[in-house]
Parts: sequence; structure tokens; C-alpha cells
Amino acid sequence: MEGTKSGTEVDRKARLQIPPQEMPKRPPAERIRDWEEIYLPLDLETAKREASRCLQCPAKQCVNNGCPLHNDIPAAFALLEQGDVIGAANKFRETSPMSEACGRLCPQERLCQGKCVVGKNRQPVSIGRLEAFVADYQRKTQGFPMPEMLPSSGKRVAIVGAGPAGLAASEYLARAGHASTIFDAWPLPGGLLLYGIPSFKMNKGIVDEKVDFLKRLGVEFVQNTIVGKDLTVDDLFKQGFQAVFLGHGATKETELDIPGEGADGSYTMPGKEMDGVFWAMDFLVRSNVPPERLPPDKREPVKIGRRVAVIGGGDTAMDCVRSAVRLGAEEVTCVYRRTEAEMPGRAAERINARDEGVKFHFLAAPLRIIGDENRHVRKLECQQMELGEPDESGRRRPVPVPDAKFMVDADNVVFAIGFGMDPRVAESCSGLQTDKWGQIIADAETGATSRRGLFAAGDCVHGADLVVTAIAAAKRAVSGIDSYLKEL
Repeated sequence: MEGTKSGTEVDRKARLQIPPQEMPKRPPAERIRDWEEIYLPLDLETAKREASRCLQCPAKQCVNNGCPLHNDIPAAFALLEQGDVIGAANKFRETSPMSEACGRLCPQERLCQGKCVVGKNRQPVSIGRLEAFVADYQRKTQGFPMPEMLPSSGKRVAIVGAGPAGLAASEYLARAGHASTIFDAWPLPGGLLLYGIPSFKMNKGIVDEKVDFLKRLGVEFVQNTIVGKDLTVDDLFKQGFQAVFLGHGATKETELDIPGEGADGSYTMPGKEMDGVFWAMDFLVRSNVPPERLPPDKREPVKIGRRVAVIGGGDTAMDCVRSAVRLGAEEVTCVYRRTEAEMPGRAAERINARDEGVKFHFLAAPLRIIGDENRHVRKLECQQMELGEPDESGRRRPVPVPDAKFMVDADNVVFAIGFGMDPRVAESCSGLQTDKWGQIIADAETGATSRRGLFAAGDCVHGADLVVTAIAAAKRAVSGIDSYLKEL
């Protein structure tokens, strides 16, 4: 037995014998009929017992090498197993401003749970579900706790983007005593969390409550405003903001250059003249966000046929296939050019999709979309692939199998193959350097860009990534902004 910081001795051998607790989910047949979260709330005793599986490791691999925010997970679980749920929630909030989101959305199997020592011989501790449990309990019983805030500095910061990076930056700035105003393109704040993440993964009310909390901290929001179109970064400086933070994410969808062929032999570009073709973001927001929360051009509900094919292998693709099931599709197929082992998304999401009836067609590369005489999708022609040598990503490259093509019946095709940079912000900003992909070049520790007073973090810097990495990068950038403002 070894001691913890509190002096309580931990019998690690005994803890390894505690069986993993079930993280209950709603039955697939029930949950596909609505858009509610699929995971059921934990009861306190189950949460305490699962927390007691933590070995309280001195090395804290889950903290130091697993969590981008370095949440003190063992300390939080030591409190939780004693029944101090609020204390556990506060321990997470010392380092994470969005425990509710991270607990639900992080790929814990690649992060904290992937480093859990228990996982070497047993099922790892369900860190994500426990983080969400304590955060939800606190929010529902006491609301978001008010943080300690420094006196007002009199300095104002403009934030571009009301997604994870922008929201996190605004909270960190408020704590440091700086006022901030967030400029965002959507009608309501939340960005990806509100518009891109389906409600069956995270209830949108959580985002609304977080925004209300930030407003109580003094954060201001300006919606329906596209920076790079309606105003520029230069305009923001002219309005008197002493610093500007870019946290607008990677929002431009990656296009797949395959044709759509009508019954008359004519070709069209997918998604433009071929009916029944969607891009992922448009499909998701029109599927799972109420019309009154959408821009006028996105309020028409998504109409799908009996068979839906989704192209892609990441979490966005899983969001699309699971949304298609809830929209009433009888047959939903995920088409991916590599094998399941190379898929970039969460294994848990693929399990959920399979449980909900989604089929997977691996080693299949789309060639063209075939439509009927009305130019509506009817089939997706694919090339059979096999794996060759690894590419620059380290994954084995898919190569075509000669003379091996096949058809997938589909009334709708959804492209979910990734996101890149919307160039408008950078192109409208004088003195801002970007890389060959259009991503903003910024210092990894301070967020400073090539232009004085302009900072950036999140997906607009490192490409489409995780909610938690965007939050962690925003936290570092705010430290850079704070130092900069103190020098003015």
C-alpha cells in the first residue's frame, strides 16, 4: 500500500479487483426515435464505485500525458469516491472550463483513458463519463460556479468565433480582468458545440447555459456577423479593441472531386445540380437544430429517401450516419476507403452506429454519383481498394484493385470527409501569415501571430481537431494576450 497526498493509503491490488461499472445507454430501438442523449445519467453509488477503481498513481499518466488540459483526474476521483461530487467538479473546473463538453466529446480512449494504468490489465476507468457526471450534478444543483476574477483592466479584446476556442478564451479573459466581445457568423453562440454536434451526443441546453454564464461574466456576443465579409480584423482594431483573438475554427468542408451522372449521360457537380447530395455540416445543422435557431437559408428540413450513403470515416461521418437513422432512413451505409483499423474517429461512435443499424463498407473509394432522369441520386459507384504502403500520416495508403468496381444503392449521399480553412478571415487581415493550407501561423505557447496584437488558437491554427485541444490552445493564447495587454 502507498499513501496519497491526503495521507489516505490506497490498496492498489484490491482496487484492481473492483469490476468496471456499467455506463448505461438507452436501448438502440428507443434512442433512434428521438434526438435525446443516448447515455443515461449515473447514480451516485455507481459513480463512486467507478471512481474507486482509480489507482491514484503517483506518476499520473492520465494527467501528464493523456489530458491536453492536465486535469487532475486522480484528485477529482479521490473526492468523488468519498461522495464529494461538488469538490470533484471543482477540481475538474480548476483546469477545464467545459467539463460537460469534454466529458462527453473527448476521445478518452486516445487521451486520458488511453493512459490509465488500470487499462493495462483491465478496462480503464470511465474518466469521461465521471467527468460529465460531476459537472452535470454541479450545474443542475448549483449552476456554474463563479470563478475568481481579477479587477477590470479596462482593456477590450475582440474574439472571432463562438465555438470551443472562442468561448474558452472569453472565460479566461474575464478571469484575468479583460472585457471581451465575441463576433460569430451563426444566429446563436456555440459554434460547433451548438450547430455541429448532434443532440444525441450533447444536449444543446448545456451550451445555452454556458453562454448565459459567460454573459454573467460580462462577455458580449455579436451574432450573424462574418469576419472577413461583414467586417475585417482591421475594423475590429479600429473599433478600439486592444487585441484580437482568432478562434473561428476550420469550417470549410473538404470537397471530393467526383462527378454526378444523370440518366441522360450528362454530368453535374455533386451537391449543386444533383438532388439528394449533402455536405456534412449542412446536413447536420438542418437535421438536429430547430429551424428558429438557424439562418434563413438553412431552415428547410432535410428530406431523405430510404437509403443513405455517407462518405468518410471520422466522427463527423458517424454523426451523419446516426442522424440519417433518426431522420427515418431504412438503410444507412458508411463508405470508407481504408479498413476500420485506419478510421480516424472514435471506436465508441462506430459501436453506437452499428448498434443503431448502420452498415459499413470498407476499402471503397467513391467514383461517381448516378442519378435518375430527374437528376436525383440513385446509386454511388465505388472502386474496390486494398491497402498499400503507409503514407505521410502513417496509415497504409489505399490503392485501387484492378477491374473491381461496384454500386451502392443510395437515395442520398452525404460527404463527410473533413474540414479545411475558410480563407476569408486571413485574406481580409493585413500582415497575417498563413501556411500552405491556409492555417494561421501562431506561436504554440502564446498564440501570437505575425501581426502585433493579433492572436490565434484552435482549429484555425492546427487544422480540424478536438474540442479539448482547441480549449487548451485558447488557454495558452490568453496567457499571451494577458502579457501583451499588460505591456500596453
